[in-house]
Amino acid sequence: MYRIAVLPCDGIGPEVIAEGLKVLDVAARKHGVQYETVEYDLGGERYLRTGEVLPDSVLDELREVDAIYLGAVGHPDVKAGILEKGLLLRLRFELDQYINLRPIKLYPGVETPIKGKGPDEIDFVVVRENTEGLYAGVGGSLRKGTPDEVSTQEAIYTRMGVERCIRYAFDLAQTREEKSLTLVDKSNVLTYGHDLWQRAFAEVAEEYPEVKTDHAYVDAACMWMVKNPEWFDVVVTCNMFGDIITDLGAMIQGGMGVAASGNINPEGVSMFEPIHGSAPKYTGQNVICPIAAIAAAGMMMEHLGEEECGKAIEDAVIAALASGKLGDLSTKSGVSTTETGDLVASLVE
Repeated sequence: MYRIAVLPCDGIGPEVIAEGLKVLDVAARKHGVQYETVEYDLGGERYLRTGEVLPDSVLDELREVDAIYLGAVGHPDVKAGILEKGLLLRLRFELDQYINLRPIKLYPGVETPIKGKGPDEIDFVVVRENTEGLYAGVGGSLRKGTPDEVSTQEAIYTRMGVERCIRYAFDLAQTREEKSLTLVDKSNVLTYGHDLWQRAFAEVAEEYPEVKTDHAYVDAACMWMVKNPEWFDVVVTCNMFGDIITDLGAMIQGGMGVAASGNINPEGVSMFEPIHGSAPKYTGQNVICPIAAIAAAGMMMEHLGEEECGKAIEDAVIAALASGKLGDLSTKSGVSTTETGDLVASLVE
């Protein structure tokens, strides 16, 4: 019996999470997976009502679940950064979810803006370090609010943090057909921190002789992701660059509406979510595509070891997208959020 914490949170989060749970329920029953959900009232509305973002008591409870299923974080009436840092980043840091896993996979029936490319060319995974770098929040201000203000934001890299991320990426590359891993950095300019990434990558690579290795500067990687996405199999990179290139990846795989992610602690509690935001202007309109949230539920099942259940969800997503019944996946597709969930659930059944 798995215990899954559900955090619908803000905006369209509750709507897409409802469809993900709808599909998960069908897949779990079909494949004999037993689970229970515990929903938590977190997000912008709670903050505005109580001033709380993530109470310590709730965090302690989340440490004990098997997985977390997250909708979206961000509220128009809450200053930017409060929820993102206090909820999303705090969960990643406190639960040591040191891998952000982002499959970038173009499914049949989904359009990519890249001319001449299809599902055979766009199928790779980005492994993003998730708890260090510029997101560590180290820095400060001097003479704030004056013409002489000075602000610093430091990128923090530890050998432990870098190496465990790189090792995870090598282990993942070893399971894939291409067995290829590309390190993306900016070591020609970011001399110290990315020199650590270079050295750790080279040393760990010696333990994986069957994995082909490559290197790309982040600006070149952005160019090649558009020009030649087929060059990539598994990509490993730091927190900031991973944040940027995975949004680019979402666009080449068909848009935010199909992009799912996992915040992974291989030894602890992991969290799964669509990568899109809370889209407050669409809240309650039943027009947002829930495919990313549904796919995230599939990733969650696979991570928990329920591979048949997870694959059933992914296969149903693929079938739904290939059916032509979901339109262009936009808010103007004419297909509602609930109709999409119903279709995918029926295909799982």
